[in-house]
Amino acid sequence: MFLFSPLYWLLVGPAIALVAWSQYKVKKTYRDNSKIPAAAGLAGSQLARALLDRNELTDVSVQPVQGELTDHYDPRGKVLRLSGDIYNGRSVAALGIVAHEVGHAVQDARKYVPLRIRASLVPAASFGSSVGPLLVIGGIIFAAGSSFSGLLINLGILFFGAAVVFQIVTLPVEFNASRRAMAMLENGGYIAQEEYKPAKQVLNAAALTYLAATLAAIMQLVYYLILSRRN
Repeated sequence: MFLFSPLYWLLVGPAIALVAWSQYKVKKTYRDNSKIPAAAGLAGSQLARALLDRNELTDVSVQPVQGELTDHYDPRGKVLRLSGDIYNGRSVAALGIVAHEVGHAVQDARKYVPLRIRASLVPAASFGSSVGPLLVIGGIIFAAGSSFSGLLINLGILFFGAAVVFQIVTLPVEFNASRRAMAMLENGGYIAQEEYKPAKQVLNAAALTYLAATLAAIMQLVYYLILSRRN
């Protein structure tokens, strides 16, 4: 029913458009900079191992994973998973992404507080992002005008709020990982001066996707809050 609400599109529509644009931007930026070979001549897997070892993270393994831009660090298994183009890639874009994921591994080892908070929010955020909207819809459709309607909507807002908090906490986690990435690449001599800008462009484009997703979640929560005042 939200799809037919002018208010929904007024509040959330621009954020959804920004999400779509940011996803296009990160893929385009990655593909453009993946054509630039890195002077270091290292494959992504080699750089990952070197950076992990420099940070005394010898217990973290490096593994390939299927997909494009599916790279991530798994804190539970202590595994850095890199997509094929990044694992084998020798481009400036590949090295930037590898260093970013190593940044997450360093955060985990150093017990970076925002990362620990985000990890604790995963169950609530996963539940809230799926169940919260359903409760809001249920409150509007099935119990309109009753006290039970308000209860359902408020519960939906509460649960969805956990997902919004997760998105907000994700921002400093990702920005910090990118700062660590660029510092590791520079300090270790893995990146030439002229390669700094394209590597940072890839990380900045990725950061934009997190900003857009957070804005979309916040605006959706605002929409739910407005609905709660109408019922």
